[in-house]
Amino acid sequence: MGGDSAPGLVALFDRLPEGWSEVTYAGRRWGVTRVVRVGGRQQSVYAEELGGTDVVSANLYLAASGPLLKPCEMPADVVLAFLVGWE
Repeated sequence: MGGDSAPGLVALFDRLPEGWSEVTYAGRRWGVTRVVRVGGRQQSVYAEELGGTDVVSANLYLAASGPLLKPCEMPADVVLAFLVGWE
């Protein structure tokens, strides 16, 4: 996933602090880890519902053609909803 939403993808990832943090999403507590690698050209987000079974995981690559979202075994819509909706 890239193209029109590319600048927004970077901003959505940048909203999360690096390392581990606790957030709220859909009224539930989540533990989220954001890791930045390769001078910021590759990022990953892994979120687990605390006390539950839901997981959100994705990588973001800053390629020459623009940002590219690669969800891990889930639809991109699930990842985007989490990145937009967490508090």
